[in-house]
Amino acid sequence: MKELLHKLDEIKSLRVQGATNVAKYGMELLHDFTQRHQNLPARKLFNDLIKAKELIKNARATEPALRNGLQFVLNKLNYLKEDPSVNIADYVTEYSKIYIETLRNAKERIKEIGSERIPTKRYFNILTHCHSSVVTGILLRAKEQQKNFHVFCTETRPRFQGYITAQELLDANIETTLVVDSAMRWVVRNYPIDMILIGADAITSEGTVLNKIGSRLLALVAREMHIPYYVATPLLKYNPESVFGTLEKIEMRDYTEIWENKPKELKIKNPAFETVSRRYIDALITEAGIFPATLVSRVFYEQYPDLKPVGQF
Repeated sequence: MKELLHKLDEIKSLRVQGATNVAKYGMELLHDFTQRHQNLPARKLFNDLIKAKELIKNARATEPALRNGLQFVLNKLNYLKEDPSVNIADYVTEYSKIYIETLRNAKERIKEIGSERIPTKRYFNILTHCHSSVVTGILLRAKEQQKNFHVFCTETRPRFQGYITAQELLDANIETTLVVDSAMRWVVRNYPIDMILIGADAITSEGTVLNKIGSRLLALVAREMHIPYYVATPLLKYNPESVFGTLEKIEMRDYTEIWENKPKELKIKNPAFETVSRRYIDALITEAGIFPATLVSRVFYEQYPDLKPVGQF
């Protein structure tokens, strides 16, 4: 477990960022852990895998794509635990690869579906917040389709993920304008924004989305100015535990991201995410299609029946 705990620092320290990257890295950690302990008796290895899963999934809050991946592997292994001839390590490797490939395929499908929301025959203005590989994927696909549009993106303090978004769009020759976060409302009052498009870090059973701090502020602007507000996300960011009342935790990050050498008496709060209620979301754009956020629980289990809870080990 010591080696696993050491490697989890990559997630805790934010050196690994982005839901897909975090999920991939977490699955790799589970795989590596199993390989190191593959000579243990089957029952002992199963029990240790449960402990490893808990350590990995708790490495960072608001990462349901990682938690769903770990649950997917353990659900699959649950049916094999009584077979002494099974090599657990081989199956962990196989199922981890299947999950990551499923996540990649979901993102590819979302690019196709989301790009259809950008029209062909007229100029289109889009506003986005933070950096989402799904959102930029949609925009890049729309550019490949030779659609004519302009993207406004926020700088996204305090880690400036909006710079990543802006650079990726510029590299694809997409017209891009960067604004400070506090200029969200100014943009929509001074430019004819046709659509607001953001990603998501988590979705609850109520259809509430968790995303980078500032996302709800943007939703309120959208409601005031009657602008469609879409959330593009793989369904694998849905939190199945939320149906039982479990709340997604808002990750509170270190104050040094904002002011490293702050006055000693000054208190700083640095929430990484916030909630966006379903009533502000026009629709989710997912690999299963575009639908109201209230339907997410039903569509999730239709799309991924293997993620239904099974018995514990």
